[in-house]
Amino acid sequence: MRYVAAYLLAALGGNAAPSEKDLKKILESVGVGFDAERAALVVKQLAGKSIQELVAEGSKKMASMPSGGGAAAPAAAAGGDGGAKVEEKKEEKKEESEESDDDMGFGLFD
Repeated sequence: MRYVAAYLLAALGGNAAPSEKDLKKILESVGVGFDAERAALVVKQLAGKSIQELVAEGSKKMASMPSGGGAAAPAAAAGGDGGAKVEEKKEEKKEESEESDDDMGFGLFD
């Protein structure tokens, strides 16, 4: 990913065809390690493509990726509101604990 970012930075800076040397210069300027093989692969695969093409292709791929719904997804899929059920259970537990204190005949500050 860092090599793609460096490639895009070089291209945005006005370099129409960034080379491995350009990527190395950018990455080392911020203290990031450099792997010549990976840089060569990125330069080879991105050669001749415009930034607009790359962003358009990436947007299409990102749109097809599922985004996690977390724990609420099963409740939403079932048509219910899972959050409301959890709150009801918590309230019931609080009421039970208060009742048990009343049954003992004394309170905390008596």
